[in-house]
Amino acid sequence: MAVIRIDHPDDPRIAGFRDIRERDLTGRQGLFVAEGEVVLNVLTSPQSRCRPVALLLDQKRAEGLAGVIARVDAAAPVYVADQPILDAIAGFHLHRGILALGRKPGPATLEDCLAPLGPDAVVVAACGIGNHDNMGGLFRNAAAFGAGAVLLDRTCCDPFYRKAIRVSVGAVLRTPMVMGLDPSAMLDGLGRAGFTAVALTPGAETPLHRMPREGRVALILGPEGPGLPQEIIARCRAVGIPMSGGFDSLNVSVASGIALHHFTRQA
Repeated sequence: MAVIRIDHPDDPRIAGFRDIRERDLTGRQGLFVAEGEVVLNVLTSPQSRCRPVALLLDQKRAEGLAGVIARVDAAAPVYVADQPILDAIAGFHLHRGILALGRKPGPATLEDCLAPLGPDAVVVAACGIGNHDNMGGLFRNAAAFGAGAVLLDRTCCDPFYRKAIRVSVGAVLRTPMVMGLDPSAMLDGLGRAGFTAVALTPGAETPLHRMPREGRVALILGPEGPGLPQEIIARCRAVGIPMSGGFDSLNVSVASGIALHHFTRQA
């Protein structure tokens, strides 16, 4: 594929990449920005649920990324520029020298997302996760331990935020998900699909290591601090991770990794 050289940061062809941090806050109408070679490899892989709309690369990186560029559809332009031009376009020093503009997958229903999963599937369901680092960590853990999907309630932050994608090392781009769910309706749908809802909460009497694996499992996670609402916990089997030293909670990303290992190891 031929690359297109950009010699001025005001070139209208790269408008979607301009002032990235400001655009992160205002949204991109169904598009997202991904950065770095690892994420670009996921975005252009067969496993990706998203597709690149355009690439913007440091001129010096283009030759080394020839294999990745070859996987990009011909309809998606590949732009190259010198580092100072890249920095002016992005609005900050882009030390990785790799950006991609991608399109989010179309919306999915809870029923359609859960239906193809197997009888021993594990899914992650998050309520009120507002930190993008934690969101990225949840998706990274879900991919690492083979969770079938990630379900997000309507109060969760956007997993396609640039930092969340980067922290997830691209897992956001390949993991089946449903966003914007009502928590109660989400539990209803999980129940109809045969999932046992397991709420992770420090106040639980049952320790995680004594929780058996029984068919389909949905791991329900809430934010650090307030945790899951009591009305949600009451509808689930509550389990906790025993801790010492007076601590009563873990970072939600860490907690999800421990719980996912427990349930997927028993599968």
